[in-house]
Amino acid sequence: MKLLLTCTSGGHFATMRSLSPFWSEHERVWVTDCKGDTQILDDQQERVHWLPYQAPRHWLSFLSNLPATFRILRREKPDMVVSTGASVAVNFAIAAKLLGIRFLFVESISRAEELSLSGKFVYPLCHEFYVQWPALCQRYPRAIYRGIVA
Repeated sequence: MKLLLTCTSGGHFATMRSLSPFWSEHERVWVTDCKGDTQILDDQQERVHWLPYQAPRHWLSFLSNLPATFRILRREKPDMVVSTGASVAVNFAIAAKLLGIRFLFVESISRAEELSLSGKFVYPLCHEFYVQWPALCQRYPRAIYRGIVA
């Protein structure tokens, strides 16, 4: 199975790296922004598409990254897109839905009572939506709790 791993730098990237027992068994390509922590991907010889950082609630960045999102998906032809957020997840959720590609989202551990803004946008578009707090499953019935990503 070919995976497209999408996340922004910082905590979202750290969460994605914590999921390595899952994704390390598969062919994969990363999509992230180029910051100090994500540059390790080059050192590890991972395949990466670098996108400009897309700040939350910054619709201009969203719109400017959308064409690249479609190009990456058409070029890579992943079986599944996996995202840990943040705002870049919205681009890939929309594009994956339109192109018929499975989309899996893992919500941030910091979201114990309410979904993140990205989570709220992608929740209706996801094939699988994972949360790290069981109480969120009561508010969001399609959410799946499997524990904390460590």
